[in-house]
Amino acid sequence: MPTGNDKKDYDAVCINCISGETMAFAVRGSTVENIIESNIKGDDVLFVGPGLIDLQINGVNGIDFNDASLTEQQVLEATYFLLKQGVTTFFPTVITNSDENICKIVATIHAACSSDPVVNDCIRGIHLEGPFLSTTPGAKGAHDEQYIKAPDWELFKTFQEAAGERIKLITIAPEWDGACAFIEKCREQKVLVSIGHSMAGAKHIELAVKAGASLSTHLGNAVPLLMPRHPNILWDLLAADELYACIIADGLHIPDSFIKVVIKNKGDKTLVVSDATRFAGMQPGEYQNHIGGAVILDEEKRVSLKSTPGLMAGAAKLLLENVETLVDHRLCTLGEAWKMASINVANMLKANDQMFDDKGDFVLFRLNGKEIQIETVIKKGNIVFER
Repeated sequence: MPTGNDKKDYDAVCINCISGETMAFAVRGSTVENIIESNIKGDDVLFVGPGLIDLQINGVNGIDFNDASLTEQQVLEATYFLLKQGVTTFFPTVITNSDENICKIVATIHAACSSDPVVNDCIRGIHLEGPFLSTTPGAKGAHDEQYIKAPDWELFKTFQEAAGERIKLITIAPEWDGACAFIEKCREQKVLVSIGHSMAGAKHIELAVKAGASLSTHLGNAVPLLMPRHPNILWDLLAADELYACIIADGLHIPDSFIKVVIKNKGDKTLVVSDATRFAGMQPGEYQNHIGGAVILDEEKRVSLKSTPGLMAGAAKLLLENVETLVDHRLCTLGEAWKMASINVANMLKANDQMFDDKGDFVLFRLNGKEIQIETVIKKGNIVFER
């Protein structure tokens, strides 16, 4: 496993996957340089794109960011697994749990960041998805209702202290009393606020946006199966121009038609997330999960409760696979899909965090049919993965 401090020169002629232009690409020590437009042609031209950024990932390859027994070593292993998949920045996502378990998990992630420079560079922040969500069936999704509660600033400060101030994104339901004051305090502390797992009405959303909410969590999911034609929360979130829309584009969670509407409506404010669970990267089969019990992971990477076949119990496709799905379903070009999983996310983060810097993060890859085959991953100018 690379240390992240390895210095290695690297040269390639690549096609920028977003602009389509051919460019000379060079790494010198810890510096990426000579990334220039070029007419150079060769027999071994690669694609290059900025590092992928996943704002919502609950686990990967058997490692669960929501298991209270999570270890620093597992966070390290998850980081390098994601780097191999082109994800150079991610927000481990901690969902609704007991206060004690949330504190324990975020403390472990903080310790892992503090002990390893590559983990520290890759984890830009923790995404706290709960416990300040709706208790309404459908809206609450798989979140455990016994732990769901109204926004509580003192409790959040306890979580943040345990996390070493690393919680940078929180999903809440803004219909709770006191939610707007909570959002304002989050923004004062440079914590991004996303609306999700909610039954908020138009006025709640309007006030939340005014208070500083700036995203929608996995738009199109965590809503009841039956809702009024209009108004409803999907229309209201789409209509809020200020909100970025995060979508799971794995071909399973929301239909292609809805993805097309989101992309057309939100444009560069469309952000692709994986919402992957620990089953991403694992082989099909039956597994025990601490949420929901026995689950089935099928060949199409659908995760379903064994007790309720067809009821989804999380995502099992990585962010890279979401990009592949968007292209395969002809919802957008490769460049557009890659942009929604990288540049769009980076621009959102930079608008809210002047310290965020992804200039040295790149992924070099080839197309192998419908598959994106990662060849080299560069983090902060350092080569951290080579096939």
